[in-house]
Amino acid sequence: MALPQVSVVVVSRDRPTHLALCLRGLSQLYYHPFEIVLVGDEAAVNVAERMGLTDRIKVVRFEEANISAARNAGISVAAGEIVAFIDDDAVPEPTWLDHLIRPFAVLGADAAGGYVLGRNGISLQWGGRMIDGAAVHTESAVNEPAGALVEAEPGSAVRTEGTNMAFRRDRLVQLGGFDPGFRFYLDDADLNMRLADSGAKTALVPRALVHHGFAASSRRRADRAPTNLSDIGASLTRYLGRHCAHMPPAEALKYHRRLQETRLHALLIRGLIEPRDVRRLMASFDEGVRQTFRADAPRRFGSDATWTPFNAKRTEPDHRVVADWFWNRDDLSKNATDLVNLGRTVTAFRFSPTALFHKVQYTDQGYWLQTGGLFGRSERTGPLFQRIRFHVRVAKEVKRTHSVRSL
Repeated sequence: MALPQVSVVVVSRDRPTHLALCLRGLSQLYYHPFEIVLVGDEAAVNVAERMGLTDRIKVVRFEEANISAARNAGISVAAGEIVAFIDDDAVPEPTWLDHLIRPFAVLGADAAGGYVLGRNGISLQWGGRMIDGAAVHTESAVNEPAGALVEAEPGSAVRTEGTNMAFRRDRLVQLGGFDPGFRFYLDDADLNMRLADSGAKTALVPRALVHHGFAASSRRRADRAPTNLSDIGASLTRYLGRHCAHMPPAEALKYHRRLQETRLHALLIRGLIEPRDVRRLMASFDEGVRQTFRADAPRRFGSDATWTPFNAKRTEPDHRVVADWFWNRDDLSKNATDLVNLGRTVTAFRFSPTALFHKVQYTDQGYWLQTGGLFGRSERTGPLFQRIRFHVRVAKEVKRTHSVRSL
């Protein structure tokens, strides 16, 4: 079965360090054929140049702080049958596209959304979710790890997360792409609702995993404390005015305003913001609500984009595992880096004789590193302490990650 061509769009703004990791992760994907479309500011273009990628990927210079408009710029030059999206502060597992694209080829999906891991690299940040016209989310369990089509109730849609989603390009073109009125927040949800209204079929794919760093931006700090809520207020107002049919939009807006206040008070209790920040941030939310946006006409996209395949250095998937104690970290790092330089996908396990929780990160050298105590838990539902030998623990963790690290 011939695999569809895929265009992976990455939008980047003021995050050169995270973008470098994202691009390196994309360069290690198993899936072929795919192309990379980078839509970014000067800092992003400089990253592509330093990494020697400018002749291997498409680069679109884009300075406006508008995620929807930037994604539309990516769609404009994308030549793939499928257009996938990942954020610049996320790194995909090497099997990401293999799993994410499967529902298009096997199930006839029009859209697909994967799952998102949080900062510890193990726990879910976002799993399967639905969203309704009042912008209220509900969980949606998918029992098939390889993915399944999910039906939404009238007035709701299957939620695809902006950092891990894919669509048939012709569907995006028919709908006019993303609405630039959503500069940030609910931009993907608005598209999901419009897809649902058009009768599109959407799949959720648990094995299509990306690791999301949730990096700092102009709207939030690295500790997730917001610095401005105006775009959230503006996006909510636009979303509710368009999609909230089962209750008065003003009532739904009051509900979301209370949620924002609750979130800020939780941050206040944790000492991440001050009382005056609560007042200032809620004032910025209200200012966003008062903003009005011109109703843009649907975006028109051409169909003459040229295909720029990304040719990876590897010829076939080749996953290697290295493991050692934490006091041999330098030797472990060298062994892992040497294998990466040979074109291998590498997972390194570095354990201590403790019960520390595990975490997973993608390193600057291009390998996956899992650290923690030999006796500690990896999955957060596991036991706090387990008696186990080193080689048995390594084998157990390899089995846990096999479906997303190997084909």
